[in-house]
Amino acid sequence: MKNKPGIPSSAAPGDGAADSFADDRLPELATRIKHWGKELGFQQTGITDTDLESHGKLLNRWLKKGFHGSMDYMERHGSRRSRPAELVPGTVRVISVRMNYMTASARPASELLEDPESALVSRYALGRDYHKVLRRRLQKLAGRIEAEIGPFGYRAFVDSAPVLEKALAEKAGLGWIGKHSNLLNLRAGSWFFLGEIYTDLPLPIDEPAENHCGDCVRCLAACPTGAIIGPYQVDARKCISYLTIELKGAIPEELRPLMGNRIFGCDDCQLVCPWNRFARNTEEPDFLPRHGLDAESLVRLFGWSEDEFLKRTEGSAIRRTGYTGWLRNIAVALGNVDLARSDRPDAVIDALRQRSDHPSDLVREHVEWALSRHSGADGRF
Repeated sequence: MKNKPGIPSSAAPGDGAADSFADDRLPELATRIKHWGKELGFQQTGITDTDLESHGKLLNRWLKKGFHGSMDYMERHGSRRSRPAELVPGTVRVISVRMNYMTASARPASELLEDPESALVSRYALGRDYHKVLRRRLQKLAGRIEAEIGPFGYRAFVDSAPVLEKALAEKAGLGWIGKHSNLLNLRAGSWFFLGEIYTDLPLPIDEPAENHCGDCVRCLAACPTGAIIGPYQVDARKCISYLTIELKGAIPEELRPLMGNRIFGCDDCQLVCPWNRFARNTEEPDFLPRHGLDAESLVRLFGWSEDEFLKRTEGSAIRRTGYTGWLRNIAVALGNVDLARSDRPDAVIDALRQRSDHPSDLVREHVEWALSRHSGADGRF
């Protein structure tokens, strides 16, 4: 989910643009930034310094174990992830924000998990692409700062560059990194997006958040593929989010039956987290479900042409997986349907058969696997 490296700034950090702003006004400015953040729809805004050395060491150990799989970009940027001033010279502070995305109107994921013929899309991807929504708001926040103090050095990011966003958010007091590697907040759970503004303004920093996971290991137990191999340790190569979005090749056969009807991402570790009982629904209309993707059937989605896929996922994070990846994922989900309990077993088989001669080797392989799972199930094999 990496896009362009950020928002052009009126002045790049490090060019001295903020030098004329009096230090004694910085605390008041920090307070105003947090107020403006709320006005722009961010539920919380925090400020931190750029010391991420401890997190950088954890990242390096994770990379050495190969847990990043085919995500080569995780290695390419070297120390720039843990040293913000190397990514954007002159950076001394990071403004971190969070924005809720769970919607009350979406069909509950727990219901979809009990209905294996329905497609389960990760809750964050049901509406408009969050990159675009947060990016515009961060630009507006930077604009308000500029209107207050004049040109200053900044650059904004939304999952769009080598940024340790969860580590920065934790240091900025927005929450703590849980055992499932997601950021958790005492009063908001984990259903929110993160964004950052790197700046040369030496703003006062906030206190880091404390960890409140305690002895709880529900997320470890709930992971369908066992990707959370230990507290705070995620092997992305087993993670359904990685398998359905980042992985461009074949999904390992031993993991396919464990994926159920999850066709884009996975939320199971968040669904069982007790802190999410405090989660708040979003009021952002951009995050409302589009095209019925919160309650659509696998068969219907598998029937989309490429043109339909492109049209119905326009402005959506789902575009990340691509059309062949979309069909690959749905073929696996159709292979996991229990035909003995299905109301429409013929529809499942027919949908797979119609894709059995697809021009993509990747799609055909997964369709063949799915059909083999159903061999003999309807008396026709």
